[in-house]
Amino acid sequence: MIKERVYNHRKYLNTIAEVGLEEFKTAKYIRENLDRIGVTYETFIETATVGILKGKEGKKTIAFRADIDGLMTENGVKHLCGHDAHISILLGFIEFLKENEDKLIDNIVFIFQPAEEGPGGAKLLIEEGVLKKYNVDEIYGLHIYPDIESGLVGARGGYFLAQVGDFEINITGKSGHGAMPQNGNDAIIIASNLVNSLQTIISRNVAPVDTAVLSIGTITGGSRRNIIAEKVNLGGTIRTFKPEVYDFMKKRVMEIAKGFEVAYNCKIEVSIKDDYPAVYNDFDLYNEFIDAIGKDKVIELDPLMISEDFSYYQKEVRGFFFMLGSRDTKKGHINGLHNFNFNFDEEVLIDAIDLYINLLKHKKSIDL
Repeated sequence: MIKERVYNHRKYLNTIAEVGLEEFKTAKYIRENLDRIGVTYETFIETATVGILKGKEGKKTIAFRADIDGLMTENGVKHLCGHDAHISILLGFIEFLKENEDKLIDNIVFIFQPAEEGPGGAKLLIEEGVLKKYNVDEIYGLHIYPDIESGLVGARGGYFLAQVGDFEINITGKSGHGAMPQNGNDAIIIASNLVNSLQTIISRNVAPVDTAVLSIGTITGGSRRNIIAEKVNLGGTIRTFKPEVYDFMKKRVMEIAKGFEVAYNCKIEVSIKDDYPAVYNDFDLYNEFIDAIGKDKVIELDPLMISEDFSYYQKEVRGFFFMLGSRDTKKGHINGLHNFNFNFDEEVLIDAIDLYINLLKHKKSIDL
């Protein structure tokens, strides 16, 4: 029975979480189950698994993606972001489709993708030519989400999840005795003022209608309480939705740092690492999704500042990404993603499979 197997998938996968691009046990388990189901597949970048079920007409090709990596924590690799759920859903969905293969109208591609937590397996698969090889027309993905009640899903058309970049700022001043500050150039004072100035990018440089975040997450420096600090390191993140706003924020970080370098007669080095683009949901796919599963089951969410490498697929083909509610206060499933106590009832996995089936039925991609 598919339901029982889906439950067992999740229970086992939860015990073998692996970091991105090293999901060898996970990939082996996925492939063994695809062999059992009788579905052919190809392997990419070692741990990615991609295949296709062909429809009778095959005029359209629809892809479904599940990310497969775990999250590195201080206690080892754990599935604290629900990727074990995503794998289980897609395996169950494929098994259902295989059992009803004679009723398939359109082609269905499945993508078990590594390294969503980093460095971005979606980009690597696109570079391998996966979307073009299978002639994918549109793609769907989901993420389990404990901020929404079980039985509901959350999404929106247009910008949904943020573009993100991480930055480091290294400040070099001049060391000296704490009792004689005039002989030093205090990197801590420079850093403190720089942190405050960087916040003005959001409050005074970005238009209020353009949602954006700049957060300093780490600050390290100094060696002893009575020594003027020579070096300080700042680490932070910038997040927004529009590419032009993101580029402007990067530019302002660099400009402000350069100004401080001159004003304080110090050395400041800035490095900014671009991570994932913004997730942008095709409006037609969003409206079709609502029609397929029912307006009463969909919560239109505000844009979220979390990020997802699913966005790389959407830069190539039309795509839709949504949140699968898993919150259940009676069962204690209330903890957020990346929380050590994150958990959910496996029943939501079956809900997701039913949702995918109803979507295909609505699209007339399967004759059920």
